[in-house]
Amino acid sequence: MVRSTTIARASDALPLAATVDDEQTEHALQEHKQQAKLIFRRITPNSEPQCSIESGPYTLHYLIADNVVYLTIAEKSYPRKLAFSYLDELAKEFSHSYGPKVDGVRKPYAFVGFDTFMQKTARLYQDTRNTGSGGNNLERLNGELQDVTRIMTKNMEELLWRGDSLDKMSHLSSSLRDESQKYRKAARQINIDALIRQWAPVAGIALFVIIFLWWRFW
Repeated sequence: MVRSTTIARASDALPLAATVDDEQTEHALQEHKQQAKLIFRRITPNSEPQCSIESGPYTLHYLIADNVVYLTIAEKSYPRKLAFSYLDELAKEFSHSYGPKVDGVRKPYAFVGFDTFMQKTARLYQDTRNTGSGGNNLERLNGELQDVTRIMTKNMEELLWRGDSLDKMSHLSSSLRDESQKYRKAARQINIDALIRQWAPVAGIALFVIIFLWWRFW
């Protein structure tokens, strides 16, 4: 389920709003909230707009829209498309309520009142096993949401220990596409060369026979 959510400005990682978590949640997610701060600092204009970063029993999902990063910490088993639907709802409401004010804010947590909407929305996404009306709502959402299989997934250790930048995911995707195209071109050329080697002797013999017959009977 969704455990905690933070909203920050993408350009400078300034926190704009966050859910007010109870003491138990705060203690359990202490390390992961520090990791969330790291993610905010690694965000650049070239970062993936949506990403899931796995860290132990939790996954940190983020969405970037209009210079704002929406990040939620959810249990690893929680469906990704529900997590991103939740973030998408937050993004739409936050943009509608505070969008024009974001760039002018100087103090952290200037929009702390947004916690009310986040808590209310999170309750709709809390438990995918509910059988009541909330569960039916989740089932409907689960069927209607966009496909998230193409959203990049990364491991927190890669960010912490290898110093990877979130930008590299975009660069990696481009690099993989380029390498794939090079491979296809190389494979095509190899096939053409193989056909030439296979049929060149036959073509040479056929040409020799044709010339010989032309010379002999013309």
